[in-house]
Amino acid sequence: MEYTTLEKLGERVSRLGFGCMRFPTTPEGAIDEPRAQAMLKTAYDAGVNYFDTAYFYHNKTSEAFLGKALKMFPRESFKLATKMPMSLIDSLDKAKEIYEGQFRALDTPYFDFYLLHALDAERWEASVRLGVLDFLIEQQKQGRIRHLGFSFHDDYDVFERILTYRDWDFCQIQFNYMDVDVQAGMRGYELAKSRGVPVIVMEPVKGGSLATLSEDITAMFRAAHPDWSVASWAMRWVASLDNCRIILSGMSDEAQVADNLATFSGDHSLSDADQQVISRVREAIRARVFVGCTNCKYCMPCPFGVDIPRNFRMMNQFAMYNHANNLQNTWKNMQESERASACRKCGQCEKACPQHLPIREKLAQIAAQMS
Repeated sequence: MEYTTLEKLGERVSRLGFGCMRFPTTPEGAIDEPRAQAMLKTAYDAGVNYFDTAYFYHNKTSEAFLGKALKMFPRESFKLATKMPMSLIDSLDKAKEIYEGQFRALDTPYFDFYLLHALDAERWEASVRLGVLDFLIEQQKQGRIRHLGFSFHDDYDVFERILTYRDWDFCQIQFNYMDVDVQAGMRGYELAKSRGVPVIVMEPVKGGSLATLSEDITAMFRAAHPDWSVASWAMRWVASLDNCRIILSGMSDEAQVADNLATFSGDHSLSDADQQVISRVREAIRARVFVGCTNCKYCMPCPFGVDIPRNFRMMNQFAMYNHANNLQNTWKNMQESERASACRKCGQCEKACPQHLPIREKLAQIAAQMS
């Protein structure tokens, strides 16, 4: 197992971190505890010493399961991370209640890494206004939190605002070879590096999207390295960036554990030729975009309530990664008035679109696809 030394924090951690949000489950949807515990032991025995959970994971059962499962290892031999669920926090008392419950669930005297979870502009403002950040800073001084950071899901400008607010111990961002211009992206990575803030990466395989690519794109990878899995290319790309110190993987079966351990237990470096392969794959995926929407939202609001950018994002994701389940779930989660099928072809959106996109035509195609 490859390790990295977080000089700023005085910690030696495995480059591969075990994300605890996608354990195998039983037919009823509960964590399959025997399998999950065996997977944790396999990873630990191979050298993984960073385990990342959160209040919400597995319908709020991941922390309690992990607290039991990790009892098989000496507490000082691993790093434990969990998070404050800011989307639920409307008062400091609520934050304190959840925080104390996390100690009970994980049955630990301290958290090695603690994060403000999934920050966006609104949640960040609430964490400061409600005193949650100050409370956690005080908890760190008392030794119940060893290292304090945040995870992030918003635009770069918000990331810059949060990262430069104080001297953070670390930050956690969504990052992969397709998301270099999404959320914090490469600009956020470079900002964190310039400020000496270690980056922990989530979604290195984009929620599995970069593990199950179309056959023609997969063939590009196989031609270069027949023995590398498609998913491992994504992991190697992130690991090639020196300030991506820990790469989290939400491993859901034994094969994923084995593949990730193989990737991080050997030479996972990428040659210049390998980087060129990834560049070609990136362009091939982007070429499948359904519509060139930039999410500027000049087309909004639609007089009939259609959420035009959301419909386009949904279809672009499907066109690029062919995930039919995600397509169906997004469609189901939209209000009927928000769906492309509610378009009445008035044309107001097209007059406002700076890209001059054929919005009505594209919405009709989405409606036909989903009918």
